[in-house]
Amino acid sequence: MHSEINQIYSKITELEMEVSEHSLVIGAIQPLDPSRRCYRMVGDVLVERTVEEVLPAVQRNKEGLEEVISRLNEALEKKKKEIQEFELKYKIKIKKADNETKEDTNQKEGSAQGVLVGPAS
Repeated sequence: MHSEINQIYSKITELEMEVSEHSLVIGAIQPLDPSRRCYRMVGDVLVERTVEEVLPAVQRNKEGLEEVISRLNEALEKKKKEIQEFELKYKIKIKKADNETKEDTNQKEGSAQGVLVGPAS
């Protein structure tokens, strides 16, 4: 049960990092001319688009990630409550070791979606 909580924590952390990357991209391309070329990584393919086409997609992705994070937070709270009830029901007391960490420090690479802005024409 605790490993499930740790997995949820690590997934939330990973998604929050992606949201911050999306915010950086949005901040970088929003003030640019909408007809300016930029490059976006879709899967393993780099495609050329305009800022006007890419900006809404990046904003939608960010909103979707935020939605997933909120659902994961709800699942995390539910799982914590479930563990507390289980521990109370069976009178379990957990002693934590000193070298045990709460969050997994190994983080996965970001997803294969990115945006590169080309030089001004």
